Amino acid sequence: MTTMTRARPAALHLTSGAEARIAALMAKAPEGAIGVKLSTPRRGCSGLAYSVDYVTEAKPMDERIDTPGGTLFVDGGSILYLIGSTMDWVEDDFTAGFVFNNPNAKGACGCGESFTV
Repeated sequence: MTTMTRARPAALHLTSGAEARIAALMAKAPEGAIGVKLSTPRRGCSGLAYSVDYVTEAKPMDERIDTPGGTLFVDGGSILYLIGSTMDWVEDDFTAGFVFNNPNAKGACGCGESFTV
C-alpha cells in the first residue's frame, strides 16, 4: 500500500497585487531580511489589527507562503484569525495599503484599522 500526500493549501490567499507589493518590499528590504511577516497584534478599537513587517528569521510555528517576489510569513499565533482570508494591495488617489477580506472577522471599527473575531 502506497500512501500519497497532497500539497497543503495556503492558509491565506494572495492576489497578484499583494504578490507584486511583497516583491517591491523585498527589492528594497533591509540587509538580513528574509521576507515580510503578517501578524495580528492586539491594538485598535476592536481588538486586533493587521501588521506587516520585515522579518530576519523564521519561527517554527510561522506559516510560510512563497511568492514569486519573496516570502510571506504568517505569525503562528495569528494564523487561526486569518485562515481563508484574501490579502490584496490597493492603491488609489488617497490611500495605499494591504486590504484583507477576512471571513473570520465578526466586526471592525469605524475607521477600518482593527477587527474582532
